[in-house]
Amino acid sequence: MDSSVMDGIAIVGLSGRFPGAKDVDAFWRNLRDGVESITHFEPEELDRAAIEPGELADPGYVAARGILEDVEGFDAAFFDYTPREAQLTDPQHRLFLECAYEALETAGYDPRSYEGSIGVFAGAGVNSYLMFNLASAGEMNGTIDTFQAFIHNKNDHLTTRVAYKLNLRGPCVTVQTACSTSLVATALACQSLMSYQCDMALAGGAHVFVPQKTGYLHHEGGIGSPDGHCRPFDAKAAGTLGGNGAGVVALKRYEDAVADGDTIHAVIRGWALNNDGSVKVGYTAPGVDSQAEVISTAQVFADVAPETITYVEAHGTGTAIGDPIEIQALTKAFRRETEKSGFCAIGSVKSNIGHLDTAAGVAGLIKTVQALKHRELPPSLHFEEPNPRIDFASTPFYVNARLTPWETDGAPRRAGVSSFGMGGTNAHLVLEEAPVAEDATPSRPWQLLVVSGHTPAAMEAANARLV
Repeated sequence: MDSSVMDGIAIVGLSGRFPGAKDVDAFWRNLRDGVESITHFEPEELDRAAIEPGELADPGYVAARGILEDVEGFDAAFFDYTPREAQLTDPQHRLFLECAYEALETAGYDPRSYEGSIGVFAGAGVNSYLMFNLASAGEMNGTIDTFQAFIHNKNDHLTTRVAYKLNLRGPCVTVQTACSTSLVATALACQSLMSYQCDMALAGGAHVFVPQKTGYLHHEGGIGSPDGHCRPFDAKAAGTLGGNGAGVVALKRYEDAVADGDTIHAVIRGWALNNDGSVKVGYTAPGVDSQAEVISTAQVFADVAPETITYVEAHGTGTAIGDPIEIQALTKAFRRETEKSGFCAIGSVKSNIGHLDTAAGVAGLIKTVQALKHRELPPSLHFEEPNPRIDFASTPFYVNARLTPWETDGAPRRAGVSSFGMGGTNAHLVLEEAPVAEDATPSRPWQLLVVSGHTPAAMEAANARLV
């Protein structure tokens, strides 16, 4: 094993809730099968209390969104919440707590008995629950409830609430960089691990806009798609649409994960963060040079040649201007070492689930980890003809529009994951497939599988999941 891998970060646990998927395995099946998990609402289904009447009458109103099932459900007793606390808590915080617990569970660690320190790095979206539910329903009358409502909704408390509930003692930092939040959080978690501020870290994000049954008003030239479909890199690309979701990865230093016998889903070889500054058209516009720089920096840090990276999970918002800028930046980064063309697949999970805002980066990360594990490249949807502003033939990239085996020439499978935040904070990670695990030594013919639950019903559900 070369030293650069030994210096990497192992992903030892995964969890998530995504449109059309209650867990990361269902998420992978949907991606693999090319499912578009966007809900298009009939007029009578829309939550009109949260929509301006003038918007509904506008022909540009698009009634579509990526939504979550049972977003209101929460096992309050399991996490020692009173019913009133649970009622006051933003669904983003509830979902993130559930995912944090599950990420540790899939990694095989009980935070109350783990001897090392565990950190949490994450962010959440706008507190729509506070605005459209608690405040409008009069739930914040009285000083005590108002104070409690802010504590259970303000994003400052997203990660520290997880630390309190799970008894985690490492750094707990809430990150807010708009669309790049959860991938920036992952990079910061990697840095914290490498500087030995913690021994394990949870990283990710959540975005739940409620009420869910709402759409958006399309404006010509804006970021919103005119028909509720996101078409990254396609000639018909005209924007994206919102989606709700949450995702968490559990991370450890690679050498520690190997020593502890952890299941390693993938390895983060390198990461980088930067900002566009002011050298671009406007505050909300992307910047070519800074995107290229963050990608190159991550590749240099990972100590891998661009030519060995054969998939990139793009930011891929499906806008007519943003997509060409992203390909231009990627090409600039890859061209520093290779003139080869057409060897690297590219895709965007936004074509499946929409733009998850603060959870968009971790959604792309989990998609890429699953692709590495299964050695398959899932299709990026709605790609028919390339955006006329993109000359793919002169770039290292092609859009992966169908499910394909992830073949290599013998080198480890490697991927890049990008997330670019409105306002200019960019993040890029370089991933590598996990090394093949050594065969276990001979053991007894029968093995014990341990299943636990707080209640008989929870035990039955755990048994069903195991089966």
